[in-house]
Amino acid sequence: MEKEQLWNVFEDEVYFFILKKVRNSEAAKDILQTVFLKVHYYHETLKDAQKLRPWVFQIARNEIANYYKHETRYVEIQNEEKQGFVEAYEDVCCLSFFMNNLPSPYKEAINLVYVEGMKQHEAAEDLGISLANVKARVRRGKMMLVKKLKECCQYEIDENGKLIGEADCPRCSM
Repeated sequence: MEKEQLWNVFEDEVYFFILKKVRNSEAAKDILQTVFLKVHYYHETLKDAQKLRPWVFQIARNEIANYYKHETRYVEIQNEEKQGFVEAYEDVCCLSFFMNNLPSPYKEAINLVYVEGMKQHEAAEDLGISLANVKARVRRGKMMLVKKLKECCQYEIDENGKLIGEADCPRCSM
């Protein structure tokens, strides 16, 4: 079978197979494209033409597995961690004020990593900078926040880097 005919023969069947597994039409379309790119690219490696259909579906199964491995890994855990971070620090005196007043590069990095819950390498891609640069921005941003929280609110930092103590701040007393 010619490469051009493969799409016409298998498109609907493979699409609905993928859709049944991932239950997301946009993801199914993306996976379908990837499957047919691989079919097109590796078509010449298939030795037995009678095994074409099982081969196409095996590629689809592999791409579905990749989708679940890469796209939805730890989504629930990340959402819980993100919610946990926000809840854990929402009562910290002046934190949101100081975060909003950080210089833009530090604010962006801190927001992506700690508020949005991105991994640092994902934040680097999102910001279009190196991983080392994101790490430096996060570290410097945290140091600025710690300094402001110590100066304004009288918090202390324990040996694990956690805020301890009660706020004693004129801004929050209002």
